[in-house]
Amino acid sequence: MTKNRRTVFSGVSAIAPNGSTTKEFWDATLNGVSGIGPISSFDASGYPVHLAGQVADFAPRDSIDGRLMVQTDRWTQLGLVAAARALEDAEIDPAALDEYDMSVITATSSGGNEFGQREIQKLWDKGARYVGPYQSIAWFYAATTGQISIRHGMKGACGVLVGEQAGGLDALGQARRALVDDATTVVSGGTDAPLGPYALACHATSRLLTERRDPVGAYRPFDAGADGYVAGEGGAIFILEAEDTVRARDAGPGYGVLAGYAATFDPRPGSGRERGLRRAIVRALADARVDPSEVDVVFADGLGVPEADRAEAEAISAVFGARGVPVTVPKCLVGRLHAGGAPLDVAMALLSIRDSVVPGTPSLGELAPGIDLDVVRETRQATVRTALVLARGFEGFNAAVVIRSV
Repeated sequence: MTKNRRTVFSGVSAIAPNGSTTKEFWDATLNGVSGIGPISSFDASGYPVHLAGQVADFAPRDSIDGRLMVQTDRWTQLGLVAAARALEDAEIDPAALDEYDMSVITATSSGGNEFGQREIQKLWDKGARYVGPYQSIAWFYAATTGQISIRHGMKGACGVLVGEQAGGLDALGQARRALVDDATTVVSGGTDAPLGPYALACHATSRLLTERRDPVGAYRPFDAGADGYVAGEGGAIFILEAEDTVRARDAGPGYGVLAGYAATFDPRPGSGRERGLRRAIVRALADARVDPSEVDVVFADGLGVPEADRAEAEAISAVFGARGVPVTVPKCLVGRLHAGGAPLDVAMALLSIRDSVVPGTPSLGELAPGIDLDVVRETRQATVRTALVLARGFEGFNAAVVIRSV
């Protein structure tokens, strides 16, 4: 950081399988209501996985012009709706701001896979003349960033981060950098919609998804019976501003501050070097100038795969001590949303600070052997001033952010 300007979350919008608005999602999460169920968006009977977190009541046509609907994938539509709601939440009218002072920096994982599959099917079934002109842009990783910037006239520094789950936190780190450089307002966060036939087939080859059929307790991070994660769609979009900008427009204090961020990569397997998640935690805390004893809750990545869960638990315990800090994985209620998952965790951290509450991990039954964490099982009232959010992406990406009260 080259300037002493705190980065404030002034607007929040969450869209998740257990609630398509921030309020609905938060109420459902605090009450342990799951959004995981049988895959219904297409016939998945031939797949080895049977469950997903789907946003069943998402109606993009209510707020997105029909001409734009045909140009965009569901993942971008989720981002467009969430961005508009976040701007409204922050009480910002983009038309009243300098277009070059506004930036858009989002994250994605699988891009516009469902849109791309439809167009490829046209190619093979009917021929090249039947492939629509929007195929060239709708699948692309930067499509959501581009469509948000176009819709709201935001011409400042824009970008997209692709780091699977960790990318959602990397986008926030880049947003903070943009505010230090020259932006006054940044739309950031991430959404994903990896539940089309082709996308799910790709994810299933990893053999990391659970093959359970019963939605109750299907996704069980840190549990002795954990056998994989459940894929989901959705995410969260934020408005970030420098604290002096928020104060100047008399918009209230905001939800919280992005106090620290760090990213690392795991070393080559077999190298003997420690994994990078612990280093990401330590560096994020140092960046925020926060002692481990000041952290009130950790929103863990919680892959739900035994080996990965043990590694994450070891990293957390190495920094905070055995059972040294409350840990929670509320995403067990919605699934792993890939690039949208970590932003959704950040949204929960901000709402936890606002409401003095920690959401639980209701799918947890018995802790797996070797995991010595204080996992919050049910929603509890607690003063939350500092939260740590962790994320890991496939191929060794690690990221951590520290969120503090304003």
